[in-house]
Amino acid sequence: MDIKIPEIGESILEALVANWLKEDGAAVAKDDIVCELETDKVNVELTAEASGTLHILIPEGQTVPIGTVIATLEEGAVEQPATAPKETAAAAAPAKAAPAAAAPAGPASQPPANPAARQQAAATGVDLKDVAGSGREGRVILDDVLAHGKTAAPQPQAPVPPAAKVEPAAAPVEQPETSADGRPVTRQPMTPIRQRIAARLLQARQQTAMLTTFNEADMSWVKRLRSRHQEHFTAKHGIKLGMMSFFVKASIEALKGFPAVNARIDGTDIVYHHYYDIGIAVGTDRGLVVPVLRNADRLTFAEIEQQIADLAAKANARKLTLADLEGGTFTVSNGGIYGSLLSTPIINPPQCGVLGMHSIQDRPVVRDGEIVIRPIMNLALSYDHRLIDGREAVGFLKLIKDYIEDPSELFLEL
Repeated sequence: MDIKIPEIGESILEALVANWLKEDGAAVAKDDIVCELETDKVNVELTAEASGTLHILIPEGQTVPIGTVIATLEEGAVEQPATAPKETAAAAAPAKAAPAAAAPAGPASQPPANPAARQQAAATGVDLKDVAGSGREGRVILDDVLAHGKTAAPQPQAPVPPAAKVEPAAAPVEQPETSADGRPVTRQPMTPIRQRIAARLLQARQQTAMLTTFNEADMSWVKRLRSRHQEHFTAKHGIKLGMMSFFVKASIEALKGFPAVNARIDGTDIVYHHYYDIGIAVGTDRGLVVPVLRNADRLTFAEIEQQIADLAAKANARKLTLADLEGGTFTVSNGGIYGSLLSTPIINPPQCGVLGMHSIQDRPVVRDGEIVIRPIMNLALSYDHRLIDGREAVGFLKLIKDYIEDPSELFLEL
């Protein structure tokens, strides 16, 4: 029986064989997870469709097209695994003696890691013991080493002796380089998801007539509501009342008033969506992903907060499915959680609009002829000017401002 890279989505053409959870020649049972794949959108676990003996054809660290046979399964009844899982085997293997200054410690003292992660660590002088693994059972993957490298300056390291290598590399390992003026630099390959993010951002710039309009909202009412009802809300629903549910609700009501912002362009046609699937931008250690709240207009405040929390947890655990990411008619992005005061969010094609939230600051404002201090948030709406006129964009953002400054209208559906 062939084990292939499955069809994951029409826009996904290849996948990285990130982690074999069973050794070559191991006995596996039906429904055992045998391999983890990484794509430019989601991670995928492959399970055995029958019991038998696994024969690996494509090693970890290689990116191959959809449909590629990466292993075969020799079907047959099994009682015990012929080979222990790699983490166990690595832990039990004796360390190979070598001078400490010449080569990394043997497998017994190193955490479990993918070959690509070991190669990158060796090339950049990173000690795997210092890297927190985010893979299954703490396994260190390539993204972990790359993230660690951003916080630790790379140190020159002698070439790794052949005896210390985990396996022969299909391509030369990246080595520290020097720039034109002789100073050290390190070259790192983009991860699949970072390549996808780069392509999408470039697509948004090249294929839309993007423009951004700004406004500001007085957050006094929202802050008072949250302060007054937070304890009761949390006790009843098991989750805190955050800011996002207010902005999702406000966006939906504004989209009802300005349907072009909830539409998309298809050739020479305009497709108006009569539903509200709201994308929520979530930052992870691998980059930005935008999971979608389906039929968000039917959700309560508590359901919105719970679904956002669930999607964020899945994103950080790398458990998002393609279904979590597909579609979306409008996006809300909260750069304020990172301290952003003002920004121009980029449209997520084929959507035509994205709302940017920012940090709240106490500022002096004029109310009824007097200068008072109010908590103010800057708002930004980026939109595709091919479909949305400036008047509509300004009116849409003004309506969101009105709903946020007087949230009672959201509850009364005015």
